[in-house]
Amino acid sequence: MTKIDFLYFDAGGGHRAAATALKAVIDEQKRPWGVKWDVRLVNLQQILGPLDVFRKVTGLELQEIYNQMLARGWTLGSAQGLKFMHGVIRLYHRPAVRMLEKYWASARPDLVVSLVPNFNRAMYESLKHTLPAVPYVTILTDLADYPPHFWMEKQDQFVICGSDKAVSQAYVLGYTEDRIFRASGMILRPTFYQPVTADRVAERKKLGLDPDRPTGLVLFGGQGSKVMLEIAERLVDTQLILICGKNTGLAERLRALPARAPRFVEGFTSEIPYYMSLADFFIGKPGPGSISEAVAMGLPVIVERNMWTLPQERYNAEWVLERNAGFVLPNFRGIGGAVSELLRDLPRYQNAVQQIHNRAVFEIPDILAKILG
Repeated sequence: MTKIDFLYFDAGGGHRAAATALKAVIDEQKRPWGVKWDVRLVNLQQILGPLDVFRKVTGLELQEIYNQMLARGWTLGSAQGLKFMHGVIRLYHRPAVRMLEKYWASARPDLVVSLVPNFNRAMYESLKHTLPAVPYVTILTDLADYPPHFWMEKQDQFVICGSDKAVSQAYVLGYTEDRIFRASGMILRPTFYQPVTADRVAERKKLGLDPDRPTGLVLFGGQGSKVMLEIAERLVDTQLILICGKNTGLAERLRALPARAPRFVEGFTSEIPYYMSLADFFIGKPGPGSISEAVAMGLPVIVERNMWTLPQERYNAEWVLERNAGFVLPNFRGIGGAVSELLRDLPRYQNAVQQIHNRAVFEIPDILAKILG
């Protein structure tokens, strides 16, 4: 039995989602030569919990800080906040390495796969001290790195990149060709690849929507965002599906807003592919997961990029423009004009996103098998 540890944490939710999706695909596959993989999902926060790195400094765990920032829109100056976070990580580097060494000595993995940024130096060093023959892999769950010390470190390990930009960054950092693997995009849940069988007209009617009216899906991650209120207020004549995540207060406020077009407001849901299948375009933050999910479902996207955009997500907006996959706005005050322009040429944008083929979740198991082999 080959033991593989997938390291994730819950800052934003995308890291756990990627690890879970990849494990689901691997568990369904039959490896050649009768080799069995035991994929274990490991929450890095639980390993480092006794150290309480960020709680000692701020009173909150790292993932709590991140999720509160997203929910409240406190992302202005996040690049400086990232430097502060890296300073705290450096301060507690050696104690973190010692804790991780104890974990590796007990768990004895045959392969370690990180889906976590910022901590790859500590995880790699601790693994090499404890189990030097075990390969270490980092899968970037962002379209590009945000150097220094975000995803990629100068160390003898493997990286799996979902864009040409990330591959070029790996070369610049000194990675050799045999250590870099190119996947065709971000890891998505297998449900995004299943054929849509629902009757779109009937399902729209079920939600109180006009089946013949162009429909936008508005989504800002699992924590929602107050900017959704501004978008809803500016698109009173546009039919919308608004997904608020765990932000129940936001959902209530959106339901109370007046509108001249039908709307459906949803809270937390795991049925994102279903709601995307009922939409014609996507409005949201330039997160790698949400953009990739929308594109996989054939939806052109409208996102913003400005001083409030998380630094690691700023390249994603460039990627949208490079692929002609939609619009990038300096702020959502211009959302009305962007929606009008998109709808005037919707087939062209839909055709552009349909040319983007992302099969990363099915490609990466073979990459890991090659590294193990």
